[in-house]
Amino acid sequence: MNKSRQDNGFPDDPAENMRKISSGVSHLGLALLSSAVLDDTDDLDLHESVREEIDTLKYAVVAGIRLSGPVLRTVKTAPTLTYYYHYKTVNFALDQAALHIAGICQQMGGRVFPVPASQILDWDRFKAHLSHREIACRAGIGWKGRNNLIVNPEYGSQVRYVTVLTDLPLPDGREGVESMDCGSCMRCISVCPVGAIHEDPDDFELDKCAAQLRRFADIEQLNTLICGLCVKVCEGRVGVLQSRETKGEQSA
Repeated sequence: MNKSRQDNGFPDDPAENMRKISSGVSHLGLALLSSAVLDDTDDLDLHESVREEIDTLKYAVVAGIRLSGPVLRTVKTAPTLTYYYHYKTVNFALDQAALHIAGICQQMGGRVFPVPASQILDWDRFKAHLSHREIACRAGIGWKGRNNLIVNPEYGSQVRYVTVLTDLPLPDGREGVESMDCGSCMRCISVCPVGAIHEDPDDFELDKCAAQLRRFADIEQLNTLICGLCVKVCEGRVGVLQSRETKGEQSA
């Protein structure tokens, strides 16, 4: 007869499990941390190579690191080498955070699948293991923006994410932003160099975006597909306030 985690001495309280995870990664400088219950994975955009294993892990921890505003401001008309290095460094830090989270979950008896922060498995369809954006939406971190990225009310799209899937019971964090959206903000539409972004988020043209990323990679001699233009202008409440303070200092 199989014993439950509680019978084996492992905590079976979702809120307590998340509290331990949060405490264990408090030193990592994460801007955002939440969890999601994946009741139905059928509508998740999962890569077929991992779907069978992921289907058994019904909980997710989502961690986010905020990008540097000053670094993003170096992106004027194209991604810069400064932004490229920052992007790489943040992805590495996220993968390390995922390992920390996975280790904590394992210590509590959970099975884990740390999903890489940025790894494309199918370049033709531009598809990774899963969409961190989709999981972040389910975790209540934000909503799908017009720029096809997760938009958090505090930090906009200026956060990168990583996901750890597990069978350790965790809280459902989706309440709070389900009814929120980009409202009247259209800043990302005006900065997109190929017109891939439209008023309806579902009209986002991934093919146009991907083609421009490849052009940037060639022209700017970057070793990855990045842009940063729509990320820079999607600041959230915190970014807007800091931008105003910076402008005030410059004009003083």
